[in-house]
Amino acid sequence: MTTTGNNVSRDRNPPDDTGTDLSHRQIVAIIIGLMTGMLLAALDQTIVATALPTIVGEFHRSDMLSWLVTAYLLTSTISAPLYGKASDLYGRKTVLQLSITIFLIGSTLCGLAQSMYQLVGFRALQGLGAGGLISLAFAVIGDIVAPRERGRYQGYFSGVFGASSILGPLVGGFLVDHGSWRWVFFVNLPVGLAALVVINRTLRLPFRRRRAAIDWAGAILLVTGLSAILLATQSGGKDFAWLSWQIAALIAAGVVLIVSFALRERVAPEAILPPRLFSNSIYTVSALLSLVTGTFMFGAIIFLPQYLQIVHGASATVSGLRMLPLLAGILLTSIGSGRLISATGHYKRFVVAGTVGVTIGLFLLSRVSADTGALELGLWMFVTGLGLGFLLQNVLLAVQNSVDPRDMGAATSSVTFLRTMGGAIGASALGAVLTAQLATNIALRIPGAQPGNAAANRFVSTPHDVAGLAAPIREAVRTAYADSLGRVFLVAVPIGIAAFVISLFLREAELRGSTAISRTDTSDGAVGDDRTDSSHGSGPGAKRSTASASRE
Repeated sequence: MTTTGNNVSRDRNPPDDTGTDLSHRQIVAIIIGLMTGMLLAALDQTIVATALPTIVGEFHRSDMLSWLVTAYLLTSTISAPLYGKASDLYGRKTVLQLSITIFLIGSTLCGLAQSMYQLVGFRALQGLGAGGLISLAFAVIGDIVAPRERGRYQGYFSGVFGASSILGPLVGGFLVDHGSWRWVFFVNLPVGLAALVVINRTLRLPFRRRRAAIDWAGAILLVTGLSAILLATQSGGKDFAWLSWQIAALIAAGVVLIVSFALRERVAPEAILPPRLFSNSIYTVSALLSLVTGTFMFGAIIFLPQYLQIVHGASATVSGLRMLPLLAGILLTSIGSGRLISATGHYKRFVVAGTVGVTIGLFLLSRVSADTGALELGLWMFVTGLGLGFLLQNVLLAVQNSVDPRDMGAATSSVTFLRTMGGAIGASALGAVLTAQLATNIALRIPGAQPGNAAANRFVSTPHDVAGLAAPIREAVRTAYADSLGRVFLVAVPIGIAAFVISLFLREAELRGSTAISRTDTSDGAVGDDRTDSSHGSGPGAKRSTASASRE
């Protein structure tokens, strides 16, 4: 439907103080739909982990095991910036519905796959949809909720994102134990369809259509460049040695292609990642901070469930439950800091505090051993979660508060993309540290198991296989794993310190009291600088007719 001037739909409730004509109830309904979709996308990064042994056993293709994870991660990561730009050009609702549809089709095909090749291909399709679910959810929040009021809602997204890493193995293990690995994918269908219905019924955003098209040349350069780098990080230390010519060639090709993409963006009429974003110091610092945050968030925390299962002998379900202190910390500070930001208008102090909290948490986790008690480990995870809760959404808040509304999708999706990219790099790099350290520690404790030989490698196995070892060897492996994991967390501490240093350069701008929607509707697309506040768009000549705007 079309809107003219300041008219609103007759079925709207009275507006609240969010800066839009949406009521609090309508915003909550939209957020529920967005969180549902984002939970599915984030959950599928980890839910398949516990099903991998069963899947590999059914298809007898253990050589392709890593590709079930890599295919999803690759397509979900590289598609995020493209979705962001497409939503800026063609509207959030249309592109978001498309991404959910692709995700559901991919999930259905994954559940019906009859070979490992089919499953890997369908996982790639599923990831292609997931890239839009995560990035566009944050962009829509930037559209409908003013930065000053966003703290009332953003904590829930932090909780969903944090919960996915914990619930994934738990839900996956339950479905495999009590049903079939195919339900790991089929479970997405009813939840995803519900999210699609909610978004279709509730999401009504004013959108001014523009005569523009996606820069496909830039898109090809970006996709191929990122694919090369991600393939290098996923294959390094597994399929090929880190110093092999194959990994060197992939990294070199990735760097050349991304540099070419950057040069292309300087002349493209509709750049996927507009160069003007980098003239904004808040965006630049936040983007770098997201990359570093992803490195230690995904790269270090992902090993905790393995520790609980291998060292303490916990099942996948129990290990997920024992990760709850991490989630509790994330929820406490994400919701608490959001409300404090809404009240005070300041966000930098919370971002800095988050980097300090995570660094302290990583240092505490570096002391982990085979004898670490559940209470002690839970406290360390809780401290780490407190830091992550301060960081996850407040960095996005800073970005969305400082960019032009026309770049909201590109800016938001690129920041979330960099966090995932950092996670892929961190998981691979810290995983290589864990593997090397584990081989060394096993060799020290088990006679004849020298690093790199078959005797050492056969002990680096799944939790089930470790539990079946003879008691003396089992204890040696568990002690070796705990000591090795402590070294991984210690290596991650300098990354936390680097994040703290970067956060000090984050410039704090006054939080606006209006949304991207209201600023787009009441101005001629003028770019607000980092000091834009709630008075933006006021004054003579600032308002204009929105007859050309359409509700999606």
